[in-house]
Amino acid sequence: MSAPCEVAGRKAAGAPLGRFERYLSLWVLLCIVAGTVLGQALPAAAHAVGRLEVAHVNIPVGILIWIMIVPMLMKIDFASLHEVGAQKRSIGITLFVNWAVKPFSMALLGWLFIRHVFAPWLPAGELDSYVAGLILLGAAPCTAMVFVWSNLCGGDAHFTISQVALNDLVMVFAFAPIVALLLGVSSIPVPWDTLFLSVVMYIVIPLAIAQYLRRRLLANGEAAFLHAMERIAPVTILALLATLVLLFSFQGQAIIEQPLIIAMLAVPILLQGLFIAALGYWLNRRFGVRHDVAGPSTMIGASNFFELAVAVAIVLYGFDSGAALATVVGVLIEVPVMLWLVRVVNGTRGWYESGLCAAPRAA
Repeated sequence: MSAPCEVAGRKAAGAPLGRFERYLSLWVLLCIVAGTVLGQALPAAAHAVGRLEVAHVNIPVGILIWIMIVPMLMKIDFASLHEVGAQKRSIGITLFVNWAVKPFSMALLGWLFIRHVFAPWLPAGELDSYVAGLILLGAAPCTAMVFVWSNLCGGDAHFTISQVALNDLVMVFAFAPIVALLLGVSSIPVPWDTLFLSVVMYIVIPLAIAQYLRRRLLANGEAAFLHAMERIAPVTILALLATLVLLFSFQGQAIIEQPLIIAMLAVPILLQGLFIAALGYWLNRRFGVRHDVAGPSTMIGASNFFELAVAVAIVLYGFDSGAALATVVGVLIEVPVMLWLVRVVNGTRGWYESGLCAAPRAA
């Protein structure tokens, strides 16, 4: 293991954030406006699309969500799991923050702000749904976008890949029980059959398809794989934006009646991201983890697998639910918040490494 104060030079996995992705929050905002206008101008058409369901799953949205998720899951290399042992402390910190802290802190913040602080200004009938959406966000730590954040903060490539692979493996088994537990604690009815159906549809099956496609593309060489991933990346973002237009075609009336709903939902999401980032960064420094490993370890917990959260919210509670709206707000604020956190991690590298010089060597 290299010394804690060593400046690592390994390049992180993934490419820098492109211009289109850098302004994702702007595109999301425009989709909110477009969806709201369409919902008001063509309500019959919007509801016709909403009725295209099979087993409570909307077919158009289901297709769009698979287009979003599968390319992201193709980036995961489960063969890298054997490298987990090389960074035992940082992997332990990542798992602790992602699964023992993050879902519960999000549920607490949701309870505090939605049920108490902002309750007088929110629709009374949607309070449970808003809290449920926040819980879904908190129980879905980032998967694919962490490659981008890791690259921007000079993260170690091998650690980034191994932590994402392990995190997704844990998500297959832990997502549904944690969501069900927190919904129960929050006194929100738990539709167990629908919840497990969502896990199968939006984690297990897409993960299996993604890994099959990954192997097929890698059979033609890594260059062919990277070229294919570069070509399909815009399609993924466009599918996300199309989903948001559909969502807000149903949410438009609520937003027009109470435009501050989005701002109020953003408060617990923002505080959650900042708290989780600070906790992860501090724990990594406290236990002597290298800066190029601490960066991606911090980022994976601070950001969310919002594609999964949006998908499950739609299946569990419907297009026009407060849960779906809460998860979409997570999309709206994630990119600017994460770009700011990247700047903080990069800007505090000197402070971070000065503490490592006196810390024990990370195992």
